[in-house]
Parts: sequence; C-alpha cells; structure tokens
Amino acid sequence: MPPLIWESRPDGLRAPALIAAFGGWNDAGEAASSALNFLGSQLGATRFARLDPEEFYDFQSNRPTVNLVEGRTRGVDWPAVEVWAARAPRAPRDLVLVSGPEPSMRWQTLCAALVELSEALDVQLAVTLGALLADVPHSRPVPLVGLASDESLVERHALAPTSYEGPTGITGILFAAFEDSGLPTASVWASVPHYVAAAPNPKATLALVRKLESIVGIAVDAEELEKAAVEYERRVGVAVAADDEVRRFVERLERAADAEIPPADEQDVPSGDVLAREFQRFLNQRGGDGAPGSGR
Repeated sequence: MPPLIWESRPDGLRAPALIAAFGGWNDAGEAASSALNFLGSQLGATRFARLDPEEFYDFQSNRPTVNLVEGRTRGVDWPAVEVWAARAPRAPRDLVLVSGPEPSMRWQTLCAALVELSEALDVQLAVTLGALLADVPHSRPVPLVGLASDESLVERHALAPTSYEGPTGITGILFAAFEDSGLPTASVWASVPHYVAAAPNPKATLALVRKLESIVGIAVDAEELEKAAVEYERRVGVAVAADDEVRRFVERLERAADAEIPPADEQDVPSGDVLAREFQRFLNQRGGDGAPGSGR
C-alpha cells in the first residue's frame, strides 16, 4: 500500500498554499502546531488524506491511544501525519494543512509523498513552521527567523535570516524536499523562552499566525488567541517576579533584547537548564493558578 492514503479529493482549491507543522522536536511551546491548528479551526478545515502510520512511527515512542465511551472500548487513535483542506473564500488562495507528531523514521519517503501530494493538488507555495527554545524574554515581541527558496520571498515578507547549522528535524528535511522539487518554499520559526518551555506559548503561536497571514495572503479572526497571549504574558510575569534568580535573569534578557545584543555576554548568567528546572518547580508549586496557558 502506498504511504499516502487519499480519503477524498478536494476539488476546486484556488492557488493552494501548503502549510506544515509537526509536534515534538520542532515545536517548542507547541507554538507551531498550535498555529496550524488555529488556522484550521478558524477556516473549518476538513481532513482528506493521511500517511500510513505503520511506515513512519515507532509506536513505543509515539504510542496509539484508546478511546473509551461509557467505559467501553470504542477504537484506537494512531499517531499519523494528516492532511486537511481549508477554504478561505475572502482570500486569493486556499490552504492545504499538514500536521502530526514528528515521524520516527523514513523521513525521505514521507517527504516524497508530500511532494507528490503538492504536485497532485497544484500547490503554489509551501510554508513550514517551527518553534525553538532560545534566550529570549517572554515580555518582548516574539523573534521570528526564517529562510526561503527565493530571495524575493525573503525580502517581500521581511524574513529575518537564520545562520543556524546543526541537527535538524522533519521540518528542515521537508523544506529541503520542497525546495529541491522547485516549489517556492518558506520556513518560519518562532523563538520561545527556554525558562518556560514546558507550557504552551500562545504568544509565539500568535506571532506565527500573523506572519503566515502575510506570507499566504489570508486573514483570520485571532481575538481569542490575542487574549490568550496577553494572559500568558501576565501569568509568566507573575511567576518571574516571585523568583529572584529567574527575575534577574529575565531582566538581563530584556536588556539584551532592547539593545539587540546577545545575552551570552553576561558572565554570571546561571545555566538555562537550572533556570528552567527551578522555574518549572515554581509553577508546579503554584498549580494551575500560576501556570502560563492555564485556563485556555
């Protein structure tokens, strides 16, 4: 059986743009996957294809889940990459959304299947989303970095360049596969504060949604997400203010961000692992009242 399973064929998609985001390594604060899911919910996306999970997942690492209704087994949900169509009648194009946990294996096969799908649907543009942990403060605008297959895309959408070299995830491999196929491709990454990495980050999600609106030419009502971002910043601010070590570190990050200099110049900054551990301990002690993202 081929890895790409078509459940239906979406007809009449207008100059579609494909947007892909994956959970896991590429998705700090769940910002990238949440941005894609938010777009899908706002536009009423419907699933029309999936990739056979047997081909791509280690089920001991990404375990299937069992659904129960009134105490009786209903079925099994397998981890899978799913493909959705989202029609945006007031925009110049429609969307194809690709989401799922980062696959465990056969990345090249998966990317080839998604390139095949984009060709079958005459996709005009591909955008991959990611989020990474970084030395950035929660109280400043979310830094976005990106790259594109075409320099004009970089200039048109003001994508701040990235100089990263090193290990990559499925997002980076998919970007390369689309670029090699000749499809215009962009990749956008949000920076997420490492000291609050365990919580969903609606502020970074909102930043990705707004950049996507510019790149693909759509607009969605993000009022709910805007409120969640404000509440996230407030809750994190309360937690930071209650821990002197974290507060001093965040103040240094803020000064570095305001001056656009790397915070690593500070010699007495405690390690990020220690800060993240202590900050998470504080949030756990506060419970739901202090945890960013709670109440969403």
